Amino acid sequence: MSMTSYESEIKTISSNEEVVFTVLSDLSRLESMLYKLPTDKISGVNIDKESVRFTVNSIGEIGFKIIDKEPYKTIKFESEKLPFTVNAWIQLKQVGECDTRMKLTLRAELPTMVKMMLGNKLGDAINKIADGLSRLPYQQMI
Repeated sequence: MSMTSYESEIKTISSNEEVVFTVLSDLSRLESMLYKLPTDKISGVNIDKESVRFTVNSIGEIGFKIIDKEPYKTIKFESEKLPFTVNAWIQLKQVGECDTRMKLTLRAELPTMVKMMLGNKLGDAINKIADGLSRLPYQQMI
């Protein structure tokens, strides 16, 4: 197994970091956006304040729980239901009144075979997730 990291591009969010952090650190606030998920790939989504669980059709059930929060800066997650460890975190930095930058990072201890099969897909997925999060209507989700 080898440690592998994937980072999203830095995304711009038209909201302040406090609002973005408030929404993203309470995962239940994201429930209203579930209709945007690709139902041909993801199903059985279950969200509460501190965790999210879902089924990826080609992989099986996956879950993430919040393990640490640094107000307005970082939200850290750890995987559940996977045979290997995956950690992810969201970093926020406000650069203007309604201008927050966000980056997602995923770090996984992947077996070589899994890395060969999923490596590029994980990199693409992290960017798609970051893109989706950057487009959320944060002010309406408070």
